[in-house]
Amino acid sequence: MRATATQARLIILSILVLTFSEVFAQESNVFSAKVLDASNSTPLPGASVYWENEMASGVISDEDGVFRIKVKSLPMRIVVSYIGFETSSRQINLKDLEKEQRFFLKPEEMSLEEVTIQGRKADEQVRSMETGKASLPIATIKNIPALFGEVDLLRSLQLLPGVQTAGEGTTGLFVRGGSADQNLVQLDGAPIYNPSHFFGFFSVFNPDALEKVELYKGNMPASFGGRLSSLIDVSLREGNNQKIHGQGGIGTISSRITLDGPLFTDKSTFVISGRRTYADMFLKLSNDPEINNNKLNFYDLSGKLSFLLSDRDKLTISSYQGRDFLGLDDEFGLGWTNWISSANWNRNISDRLYFDLQGYHSIYSYQVDFTDPENGFEWQNKLSESGMKAILTYVKNESLQMYAGVHSQFYHFAPIELNPAPDSNIQSITTSPKNGVLTSIFGGATYEITPKLSSEIGLRWGLYNQVGKGVDYVYDGGVPDPDADVIDSVTYDTFEKINYYQGLEPRVAFRYLINDQLSIKTAYNRNFQYVQIASNSSAGLPIDRWLLAGTYVPPIRSDQFSLGVFRNFDNNRWELSVEGYYKDFKNIIDLRNGAQVLFTDRVETEILKGDGYAYGLEFLLRKNVGKTTGWLSYTWSRSWRVTPGVSEGLRYNPRYDRPHDVTLVLNHEFSPTWSAGVTFIYTTGQAVSFPNGLYEVDGQSVPYYSKFRNDDRFPDYHRMDASVTWKNADKGRKWRGSWNFSIYNLYGRKNPFSYEFKKIYNEDINYDSDESGPATTSRNGIVMTYLFTFLPSLTYNFEF
Repeated sequence: MRATATQARLIILSILVLTFSEVFAQESNVFSAKVLDASNSTPLPGASVYWENEMASGVISDEDGVFRIKVKSLPMRIVVSYIGFETSSRQINLKDLEKEQRFFLKPEEMSLEEVTIQGRKADEQVRSMETGKASLPIATIKNIPALFGEVDLLRSLQLLPGVQTAGEGTTGLFVRGGSADQNLVQLDGAPIYNPSHFFGFFSVFNPDALEKVELYKGNMPASFGGRLSSLIDVSLREGNNQKIHGQGGIGTISSRITLDGPLFTDKSTFVISGRRTYADMFLKLSNDPEINNNKLNFYDLSGKLSFLLSDRDKLTISSYQGRDFLGLDDEFGLGWTNWISSANWNRNISDRLYFDLQGYHSIYSYQVDFTDPENGFEWQNKLSESGMKAILTYVKNESLQMYAGVHSQFYHFAPIELNPAPDSNIQSITTSPKNGVLTSIFGGATYEITPKLSSEIGLRWGLYNQVGKGVDYVYDGGVPDPDADVIDSVTYDTFEKINYYQGLEPRVAFRYLINDQLSIKTAYNRNFQYVQIASNSSAGLPIDRWLLAGTYVPPIRSDQFSLGVFRNFDNNRWELSVEGYYKDFKNIIDLRNGAQVLFTDRVETEILKGDGYAYGLEFLLRKNVGKTTGWLSYTWSRSWRVTPGVSEGLRYNPRYDRPHDVTLVLNHEFSPTWSAGVTFIYTTGQAVSFPNGLYEVDGQSVPYYSKFRNDDRFPDYHRMDASVTWKNADKGRKWRGSWNFSIYNLYGRKNPFSYEFKKIYNEDINYDSDESGPATTSRNGIVMTYLFTFLPSLTYNFEF
């Protein structure tokens, strides 16, 4: 046995030696360089690079624009090309291997017939492994007509198939039957717990500061996890290393500015971006004291530093802070803040081996102040997540790529604190803190089995511990029922183990290439989620109660199966995709009828656990090239929940179940200076519970409801938006400006935002008996509230 063990060790050692010998052996026979945009020195990922007359041995530049290609003999001529840019070729000699090389590609002067959507390869949707993945170039997002002229990333993602909205004007996303808290929204790898301003009307992302956004709603790589339904991966752009460059805009309700350029040398750059609303400044112009004393604003500030430490090492540091504030006459104030920071170190160990290390910290907090002498209070809460993530990637060849890594996260949900004013009648409240540690080990590989059949496999193993400091309650009968007595409570010290969960998350995908224009893809994904929101609002509020997995709240789980057909037409000018999916949910929480979750320390008594499932079919037709670009999408989907204690245990729809969703997005270039855009949206009304009637209690009308949840619906929602843009097409000018005029809800559709069931007196919905005296008539009525009809806006954008 000892000899056998020794032989085994020698075999393993030999394999490691041979493997890493192969990894490093070619180091001296590799030519490395970086591909950059000549206009602003930003990297060009996905550029095609090959030796002249040897296209078969070509490579693609990575996300930093860097490529490494094997050298057979020198001198040789190398060719670098990128869609929308002029091709560059250069003679490479032996001495060129000893110093850093850069290729600056100039943007092509495109005619109207050559307008194309940048940021992706022409046949990417057919040849890639991803199902349910969507990428929206920032330039495309900026061309979409916007509410108040504010270009918005999350609202643009709502126009894609499989993505639903919470309602009029909001940025909440519901992806393939999942709730809004099942989306992982991250900026440069750091999670954002509340990615919205103005109660959901705008997202926290300033488009001028962004490099790209990718939405994963189907096949998610094993390197990502922690949410069930989607990953929204947003990246801040890097500055150019040649000169100071700026851009910004002055809009109807806000202004923004972004500056970038070299920091110290051409090997370090910076980007800083700021945005602020001035709605509260207009309020001060009013002569009414009840209006001019109010405050309503938000701001956000982001920045990114990039350092090229060597030809193999790169360090980036990113930070974002945003804050909203609503103040009413110095008596009431509500503010909430996001603050995230991240650092990323990327090292190219060799032409085949890459290492990435990331650290981040994300904080979300809110505070409510009420200064009434008798009922005044201060209410505040904060939650944070800190993490480290390391990934090692090995590229064996074009047919096999592998990666492995570890991701460690620490969650801290601080106590909810309600502190009364000195003479207030309100009692103080302090809940116990909640903490959790999640360590995930992951690995995966992409392998081209044959020229037509490719596969991707991955496995993520999550190990979760709920830890102290905190308190757990013990209930009579072991069930946290509202009527159950608390028979004991257990106090845990800092980092003392409270509860443990673990789960394996396999990921499998296959792509079969029928021909160069047609492919079939299928995927299976399992995900676990250890945080969720307990709320009866589908739109999302700043004060939502986040819960960590614990004794009475197990982690939620989803299994998703997807199948899609992908077809390109007319030399990749048109793309067509049809995807179907089925998703199964376990341990999803819902609220009891009349639940109160904001201040209780025993929130487990206000929630119910159940299961669910969702299924759908998504259709997308997209045109990428020509004077007119855009897409048409249609989604048919259903989402169901089954929760004991709700709807008598029968299945019911969550509010965001909308069976039919149609979206049309078009952009047309009339000339180099004039363009126009239009969007049309139609969707089934959201599922709701309308009261069956009203009854009187102490002179007040109180509604009563059916025992079946969300058995009614709002009317169907539809809207058209339009915009016209004029821009200065003279690229030689140091200052270039453009004007955008947009109209939200072009034909003035009154889409309902809410309904109120109430007594209507004297046929006046705003009747006040104190001012008008006793009413002579009364009846039960319904009052509909809508937000926006025909809403024009004007924005001036500039660049220098």
